[in-house]
Formats: sequence, C-alpha cells, structure tokens
Amino acid sequence: MTLSIVEQILLGLALAMDCFSVSIATGLLIRKFEWKVLTPMCVLFGLFQALMPTIGWICTIYFGPTLTQYGHIIAFLLLAFIGTKMIIDYFKGDEAKQFDPHKISVILLLSIATSIDALAVGASFTCMGLNTFDSIASPIVIIGIMSTLMSVVGATLGIVLGKKFRFPAELIGGIILIGIGIKILI
Repeated sequence: MTLSIVEQILLGLALAMDCFSVSIATGLLIRKFEWKVLTPMCVLFGLFQALMPTIGWICTIYFGPTLTQYGHIIAFLLLAFIGTKMIIDYFKGDEAKQFDPHKISVILLLSIATSIDALAVGASFTCMGLNTFDSIASPIVIIGIMSTLMSVVGATLGIVLGKKFRFPAELIGGIILIGIGIKILI
C-alpha cells in the first residue's frame, strides 16, 4: 500500500498544526523577524516532525507498539510543563526568567514536545502496510516540509499580530501549549 500525494499532504498539514500554533505564540512574543530565532525553530520543527514518525515506524517494525503507547503522555507533560512555566513567569513579571525562544534548548524542547504525536503516526504506518523505508520516505519528507512551512506561516502571523496588538504573549503562548498538550493527551 502507498499513500496518495493528497493523503500525504493532508497528513503533513495535520501534523504541522502543533508547530503552527507554537510558532504563532513565538511570533507574538518576539514581535519582529529575528532570523536567529525563526530559522532554527522552523527547521527543527520540520526536522523533528519528520524524525518522529520514522522513529515510531522503526519501533513498531522492530519492537512492537508497546514502546509508542506512552508518547501522548510524554508530549502532554512536556507541553504542560513549558506552558505552566510561561504562565507563572507572566504573572511573576520576572523578565529574566520568562520563556525565551532565543535559547536553542527551549526550541529543542518545543520541537520534541510538538512532534511526539507524530511518533504514533509512524507506528500506524505499519498498520497501513507501509513496511519498507521506501514506502514511508515520501510521507516523511512531506511531513517535514509541511511542518517547516506552517512554522514559517505561524511565526509570520504571530509577528504581524504582535506588532498590531499588544497581547500578553507569554500568557497566550502558555495557554496554547497546555491546550496542545491536552489535545494530544485526549
């Protein structure tokens, strides 16, 4: 079995929505085009969105579905932790401790957290009869490209909105991350 190009694009878009939402929150927070922040964020979001289904597929092929059954809980905990920290920092008003998308460690943590649900997608590839790497290569590439592009669009939207309106970006970003975590958990 193979996935049609339309199915691959729709799958890529579905997985990219978490990246899109987090990118909006980041854009709201930084309020300007900072390529030192946006480039690694968008590239890492796309890379991790492509990497996780590959890992999920490998785990299912070689180790069975047991290894991927807790992915949604891990994603929820990571996103809830980051989101809660952002909300607490917002109310504390401590600028030095606030969520900082300039730190590569923050971007890496968000990349992992937003892509863990893609692990389950990779595990489902074997259920669809995609049992060779050649059969998953195209969907993986499209997932990565769509996630990168949607991250760019989300960050741009967040920056534009952040310039026009004064949002409590860190508070909104924290709520968004917790919401994504709850969606993944459910």
